[in-house]
Amino acid sequence: MTGLRPIAELMFSDFFAVTWDMVANQIAKTRYMTDGQVSLPLVIRTANGAGLRFGAQHSQSVENWAMMIPGLKVVAPSTPRDVIGLLAAAVRDPDPVIFFEHKSLYPSKGEVPDGEIVDRLGTAKIVHPGKDATVLALALMVPRALEAAERLKAEHRIDCEVIDVRSLVPLDTQTILGSVGRTHRLFTVEENPRLCGWGAEIVSIVADEGFYDLDGPPVRITTPHIPLPAADILEDIALPTVDRIVDRVRQSMQG
Repeated sequence: MTGLRPIAELMFSDFFAVTWDMVANQIAKTRYMTDGQVSLPLVIRTANGAGLRFGAQHSQSVENWAMMIPGLKVVAPSTPRDVIGLLAAAVRDPDPVIFFEHKSLYPSKGEVPDGEIVDRLGTAKIVHPGKDATVLALALMVPRALEAAERLKAEHRIDCEVIDVRSLVPLDTQTILGSVGRTHRLFTVEENPRLCGWGAEIVSIVADEGFYDLDGPPVRITTPHIPLPAADILEDIALPTVDRIVDRVRQSMQG
């Protein structure tokens, strides 16, 4: 509004429930309600997701909350390089961007090239090429999907193409549909609760625009529709694991 490009920080993404009127009804709507005369180039960073035993009120994956609000852009990186590149792109964007940082990925390390890194919102990334099935994942689920893909190829000769979705709004449908067109099978690996997760929207798009490319029904591997438990064993059971991804893909491909 005033020419600045602020970056706000919300300690836990669960707290969007407290700020939702401001975010969904004011921030997201300002440019549209002023016919573009007033823009809000605001980035809201927030810690998202489970795995650290913080319990039901501090462990949710709420990216699907944000992606359903017109006027918000939604990204969720999975690597240190993407954190830098996507954050740089978000700061430069004229619209409000919700930047989901997965809490369990904070300790992760990765190669980051020298110099300025500016990525582009709305671009997915093929992180593991394959020919038998397309596996879509986001944030913490990306390294799990990659490990599952390695096991599926080594143990079951199933060659999975893993795509890091990275950006939910805008969504890179071209990369997703292109992959499904080559592999003819689709799996989503989602940490969000099953009901109304981001994968349901992508499955809907693929069914609408790529139905005849599919050789089998799309499969969603998700967290159950339950509040996340704080007990470590129970939380681990609830989240999609490498074993569950391997088993579900194997059963669907060989069944």
